[in-house]
Amino acid sequence: MFWLEVAGTAVGLIYLWLEYRASVWLWAANVVMPAIYIFVYAESGFYADMGINIYYLVASIYGWVMWQFRKGEQQEELPITCTPRRAIAPLAIVGTICWGAILFVLLRWTDSTVPYGDSFTTAASVVALYMLARKYVEQWLVWIVVDVVCCWLYISKGLYPTAALYGLYALLAVFGYRRWLQMMRKNDEDGEIQAA
Repeated sequence: MFWLEVAGTAVGLIYLWLEYRASVWLWAANVVMPAIYIFVYAESGFYADMGINIYYLVASIYGWVMWQFRKGEQQEELPITCTPRRAIAPLAIVGTICWGAILFVLLRWTDSTVPYGDSFTTAASVVALYMLARKYVEQWLVWIVVDVVCCWLYISKGLYPTAALYGLYALLAVFGYRRWLQMMRKNDEDGEIQAA
């Protein structure tokens, strides 16, 4: 299991680099990484994290399509934008409902050793991955919270390579957020120049 965890960590680092660069290829890495972590999480009793990896596989297809949607005959990549204000409340509601539902399942039907943390990070990841698929810059802020909580949970369970990965994720998410803000501003400036 240790080497499988190390492989998942390596793919996770590739994924993070691709996400930082806003490369559409991050979705390919986001198919391989969940496939590995399904086994790691099942063995460690992180059942909600195991289950969300199925969501990651499906959401990766959605994300790939969203990032490369077609407009007329010309293929145009989805731009990085701020989360629309009208989307904030629905995202918070979906996240809260997911947290409650996942927590209920973990408490009632599993022997999860970390039901509150596991359900929280899973629900927040559902929201963050949707935001990533829409290329909302604030998705990085949600990932920072998820990564910090995951790092603490994995340390408590002795999953040290995975904890190190999530600690690195949290740190790099700060830089990712700043980079995406710069890219978004540059795209806005380029659009204004072209419109002039």
